[in-house]
Amino acid sequence: MTDTRTRPDVVAFDVNETLLDLAPVRAALVEHGQPEHLLPVVFGRTLLTGFAAATTGTWCSFRSAFEASLAQVTGLTAVQRSAEADVFLQLAPHPDVEPALRRLREAGVRAVTLTHGSPGVAEAGLSRGGVRALVERCLTAETIRAWKPSREAYLWAAGVCDVAPDRMALVAAHSWDVLGARRAGLTAAFTSARSERVYADVYEPPHVQGGSLPDVVDALLALPPA
Repeated sequence: MTDTRTRPDVVAFDVNETLLDLAPVRAALVEHGQPEHLLPVVFGRTLLTGFAAATTGTWCSFRSAFEASLAQVTGLTAVQRSAEADVFLQLAPHPDVEPALRRLREAGVRAVTLTHGSPGVAEAGLSRGGVRALVERCLTAETIRAWKPSREAYLWAAGVCDVAPDRMALVAAHSWDVLGARRAGLTAAFTSARSERVYADVYEPPHVQGGSLPDVVDALLALPPA
């Protein structure tokens, strides 16, 4: 059966890495004597910890998973690990975020964020970049104790925005997140502008993809109207 998609009414963006640059977290690790290349290891282990908790029917916050991951691969003290977690509140948007959000606003399409990260991170980062006003609301699945890519997280976001799942799109730089959104019935959009240069071809493909956030937004806006 053909999966025909139409222009979404709402576009949700993943936050960590997709919208916000994790460079300050990397810099803080270096300041604490850790190698620069450690960030992808810690970030990946953080996701693994959260995914495993969700899969087994329990839950932990992103911050708790991040600090636990730091404890596993570094010699940082509890105070240092907490300070590292605080750095997420110092992130700023990538350069392509503002034009992407601006295009959605001009097209009359609502923009929100959807993360399983800590509350306040998206708001702080978007405000730092001067684009908070372009986002209708910032959602974290921590509210319902869920981690993406669980179906529950995406359906909850669509419900909060008062749209059917097929009227919402999810834009992310992570293949697993795009897959989760697709499986939940959302329009799935991937950007190759971050650390994942290509979409994981072991998954169902995204509905649209692009080399930058504006490219992805343009592809979504080019979908036929409902």
